[in-house]
Amino acid sequence: MLEGRSCLVSRLFPSTCQLETKWPYMTYYLLEVEIGSSNNKRQLEIDSEEEHPKRKTSKLLDSWERIGMSQPSREQPNNRRHAGNSSDSGSLINGLDRDNAISCLLRCSRSDYGSIASINKSFRSLIRSGELYKLRRLNGVVEHWVYFSCQLLEWEAFDPVRGRWMHLPRMASNECFMCSDKESLAVGTELLVFGKEMNSHVIHRYSLLTNSWSSGTRMNAPRCLFGSASLGEIAILAGGCDSGGNILSSAEQYNSETQTWETLPSMSKPRKMCSGFFMDNKFYVIGGIGGSENTVLTCGEEFDLKTKTWREIANMSPGRSAAANEMPATAEAPPLVAVVNNELYAADYGDMEVKKYDKVENKWFTVGRLPERTMSMHGWGVAFRACGDRLIVIGGPRSGETFIEVNSWVPGEGPPEWNILGMKRSGNFVYNCGVMGC
Repeated sequence: MLEGRSCLVSRLFPSTCQLETKWPYMTYYLLEVEIGSSNNKRQLEIDSEEEHPKRKTSKLLDSWERIGMSQPSREQPNNRRHAGNSSDSGSLINGLDRDNAISCLLRCSRSDYGSIASINKSFRSLIRSGELYKLRRLNGVVEHWVYFSCQLLEWEAFDPVRGRWMHLPRMASNECFMCSDKESLAVGTELLVFGKEMNSHVIHRYSLLTNSWSSGTRMNAPRCLFGSASLGEIAILAGGCDSGGNILSSAEQYNSETQTWETLPSMSKPRKMCSGFFMDNKFYVIGGIGGSENTVLTCGEEFDLKTKTWREIANMSPGRSAAANEMPATAEAPPLVAVVNNELYAADYGDMEVKKYDKVENKWFTVGRLPERTMSMHGWGVAFRACGDRLIVIGGPRSGETFIEVNSWVPGEGPPEWNILGMKRSGNFVYNCGVMGC
């Protein structure tokens, strides 16, 4: 995937400590990754913005031309103010009414929204309001970006279509939160990171619209080690542990547009360290540990969003690998599962295999191998996610090399054929990961 390809690394928005007047000034870097066919050596070469000013300007102008937008004036700063005032008069695109202009913008890549927001106040206000993303969802226009953390309090975003890496602002937190167990969830235009500070659970919320972190809304029943998944603007969290270590059966639904929590009916079994996913417009929880003796649960539970009821499904969990049977249940990561086109897949870290779930027979079968270079520690440190119509595996080798790889496979009839979408110098242990589709 990276062979012979140049990847544009973009800082789309300024950090929160920068003045708002710096929105038009975006930093671009060109990341060249060359993969040798014989020795697998990878040479990373970063060129500064100053060395490629024409390339940067050309790309920005191309974005405007694709949507029929008039190009900004190249006059000097004292004349630019006059041009800016006329462009902010109400019309987004010359010659088009607002509705048709927004219809054009919906079909632009959200990678371009940072450039578009720099044109005038009207564009910037439109993008930061979230209106475009709501309309994109209603019109079935969705792009999936991967967000992951390989360093404590540091997050990266990756656009798999354009091969762009983006560094998020650093999370502001204390040492207690930094060292606590954390879960993450991407929902709507938000990334939620759940953790603990002293004796209370907290949520840190990243907004794509403002490129900033803030405190998230407290859950009705705060918890950790839960199973979760998102569908559009909503997410469901189920199970986990409260601050006293009690295993929960309760569940909650989060609405990212209103930033509110709703308590749902409880599952039939309390469980922690479980996994959640949506399939066929229903929410599922599988695996995990329950009971006073930390018993491994093999059953799953299905939640119907229309009837608000749970149904238990026996033996739905993909099961533990042979290597995992020799260690305590709490040492193993929750099931690594992902859903593509309403088909459920699992990563068996012990045997390095990909499995697929047969919904009719309620059985798992092996479809092929995981990427050989992606290693884990009992399932920890590697991400296995759905990203649109593809499965992705994010991880790195355990041989002391400090880089991360994003591997991709589009499920079809044959066995997995993994391609490298991106590679970056980084820590090679993935602490948290989420996929944002908007």
